[in-house]
Amino acid sequence: MRKLLSIFILFFTLSVTAQYTIVSAVDLNEGMEEDYLKLEEFFSPIHKLAIEKGIQTFQAVFKVVESNDDGENSADYFIITGFNNKEELDAYNNSWTSDDWLNLAYEAHKGKMSRSSVRKYMNSVGSESKERRNYHIKNVDQTIWAGGDLKPGERMSITSTIAKSDDFESWESEIIKPMVNNEIMMGQHRWWALSKIYERTENAYEGITHFFFNVGVPGVTRTGWDDLGKTFKGLKLREGVQSASEHQNYGLLELVSINN
Repeated sequence: MRKLLSIFILFFTLSVTAQYTIVSAVDLNEGMEEDYLKLEEFFSPIHKLAIEKGIQTFQAVFKVVESNDDGENSADYFIITGFNNKEELDAYNNSWTSDDWLNLAYEAHKGKMSRSSVRKYMNSVGSESKERRNYHIKNVDQTIWAGGDLKPGERMSITSTIAKSDDFESWESEIIKPMVNNEIMMGQHRWWALSKIYERTENAYEGITHFFFNVGVPGVTRTGWDDLGKTFKGLKLREGVQSASEHQNYGLLELVSINN
């Protein structure tokens, strides 16, 4: 029993401690990927310090390796930043000034970089990207977590959807979540979560109401959805789930770095 429990210990804090999250879709300028990754490397110790100070819970950078978003400003990277509660997110988003971040950067890089170099990096923020679209999301529900830490190079999918009925979240929590939990127990999946968008920047995609997150097991086929359709009751439940929302863009993301 102790060994079984250890399999489901959560390290990737996206799924439990971060109840509120900022999802930032980053569309890079042509030829700026190397500069962008250097900028994220520069910010890594700043995020670590911010976590130590209780400003945020975690921060992760993902590269988009597959997507069906054919829009002009489709994302090249996703930045996911987690918080314990809405008050922390609001303070991070609204109260922190550029001077606050500059001082935090000085502290994080003290003894490693000159203050002039730190200022140069901080002043360059935004030059590498054409557009950033931010979504503030609240955790709705999630499964157990399996497989330990999510490590750089491992993958997670994000799917945006539009709720088509008032009971959409109930369909997902009461039908899909138990199904995926069963898949996880059989070693077919690692994690599933549903989050609701409650605020977004003006340039963010309109219409979408929720995000799904999934961490799969490479090379393993999930059987839950097909098994659900093997009975009349299951078929009706599948129809209910499908009618409750309309999926939009899908992205397969590869973890580049994480601070937690």
